[in-house]
Amino acid sequence: MNNQRCSTLFLKLKGRRGIIHCIYVVGFMDLFGVSMIIPLLSHHVKALGASPTVAGVVGSTYGILQLFSSTIVGSWSDVVGRRYSLLTSILLSACGYGLLGISTSITLFVLARIPVGLFKHSLSICRALLSDLVSESERPLVMGHFNAASSVGFILGPVVGGYLTEHEGGFYTSSFTCAAIFLINAGLVWLLPWSETITDRNATNGSNSASKRCHNEYCGKSVQNGSHANNHHSALPTETEAERRAAGKPGLRWREVSLLQPAWRQLTSVSSRIHMVASSDMWDLFLVRLLMAVAIMLYYSNFSLAMEERFSMKPKMTGYLISYSSTLGALAGFLVGPVTQLYRNNMPALLLHSTMLTCLLIFLYAAAPSVWQVLLTSSFFAISTSIGRTCITDLELQRGGVHTSGTLIGAGQSVTAVGRVLAPLLSGLAQEISPCGPPSLGVVLALAAVGLLLVRIPKWDRRALAKTVKF
Repeated sequence: MNNQRCSTLFLKLKGRRGIIHCIYVVGFMDLFGVSMIIPLLSHHVKALGASPTVAGVVGSTYGILQLFSSTIVGSWSDVVGRRYSLLTSILLSACGYGLLGISTSITLFVLARIPVGLFKHSLSICRALLSDLVSESERPLVMGHFNAASSVGFILGPVVGGYLTEHEGGFYTSSFTCAAIFLINAGLVWLLPWSETITDRNATNGSNSASKRCHNEYCGKSVQNGSHANNHHSALPTETEAERRAAGKPGLRWREVSLLQPAWRQLTSVSSRIHMVASSDMWDLFLVRLLMAVAIMLYYSNFSLAMEERFSMKPKMTGYLISYSSTLGALAGFLVGPVTQLYRNNMPALLLHSTMLTCLLIFLYAAAPSVWQVLLTSSFFAISTSIGRTCITDLELQRGGVHTSGTLIGAGQSVTAVGRVLAPLLSGLAQEISPCGPPSLGVVLALAAVGLLLVRIPKWDRRALAKTVKF
């Protein structure tokens, strides 16, 4: 009997691993398709006859829509399930990129950006899905691999997009190719072996020893997830889930959740989850994310211009340097797991140290006397920022609880979107003073993030200890 049970759990674990690898492919193809289009957008909108001001307003449409829709779509994925929300996100994004392929006027261009701005949250939903699939100890490793796969796609996409643009109607060809890639992604998501891993949460109540050895099937970590979340001072309430278990009721089945729910019920659930996150004691993590997002964007904001003014470097060489740094950033995703193990899953300490290192590297770049020092700082900067992004996401999930992972990841993306709005404004003001102004301001913001972490981490530790004693 035990052998049969372990065999069943092993098969489900194997199916779970298969989904994880497929999600890596989805992440790669997603950013591969998007990065084919991004470098060409500004050229296309100007070719349509837009003035620089209109082009700037049109370009900001996507960021503004993302700012308001990230949390809503992420929370919606918690309500209706990852499969339906991910398919909806991918298909509507494909429609947007397809419409972009026939945009022969500014009006059509703006209309094409609307569905993409509202629903292009496939990567956030993929991250939420991965957090559902793996245990807390595995999460940094899996997230790091996912970020690495996505980053590789983002590096390769512009190469293909640039090649297609050299031919007549290249932008339209690139747009339709991107739409086709998203349709392939939708097919891949549809064909994932959901039935092998979507199980009742109660299914793991039986054999604790077997589930420990096989270490949580899909949604099977839910019963143990309560202890995971409690041990890490979850900032969001889980009373409903606890009450269901106390009453002997089965846990939530993913297959029970459907898009066919009444719209008002979905809206109520989404609003409730967003309210829980907004009223939780997680302001410090979101503020650290905002400060570091702006600091990192300031580092890159005028990189090409600063290298030309400070070291007379040609744009071609600057492009090589940026590509080199991006490649290292992608490869750094594979370092997240080993580094996390080195820190024994002490994510607050790892976040603090990566933030301090990022701050130091921005300072060294701002004060660099030669190109070689810039090359050195860029190398380590790509690694530190990659680790830092994974840390902050993992901490948000630890403190908020995986039962609202979509909402939390969406909220984090909204905070980052605020940084995208603020960074160009701050960069322009700082650049009026000096070419080194933007990274210098980035140092100040990173120092503020370090100071905030030094003050708040001891409080996190005390809360974690209190929770551990209580449970």
